[in-house]
Amino acid sequence: MAREQFQTLSEPMYYILLALLEEECGVDIMDKVQKLSKDRISVGPGTLYTLLDRFLKAGMIVETKMEGRRKNYIITEDGRKALIEERIRLKNLLDDGIILEKQ
Repeated sequence: MAREQFQTLSEPMYYILLALLEEECGVDIMDKVQKLSKDRISVGPGTLYTLLDRFLKAGMIVETKMEGRRKNYIITEDGRKALIEERIRLKNLLDDGIILEKQ
């Protein structure tokens, strides 16, 4: 499964997959990542297309259409599972860190 390759997701990976809950093209993914992260994460074309290629090979996203050089993508069920697992992992980290507030 794709999750084995992506044991944890970097912030750009997480937000790219989150952006692909709806079909998007590369430029729109970059804009959506910035919006979803409230301008904390900015993904350039080099990073974006490298990650999209890795996600495609892992079956986490699929290409939905191509018009000229413009390609659209959307998350697959495997990608959605990886995204959910990462959210749970991050939530567990935060929950475990509650001990800091008790000291």
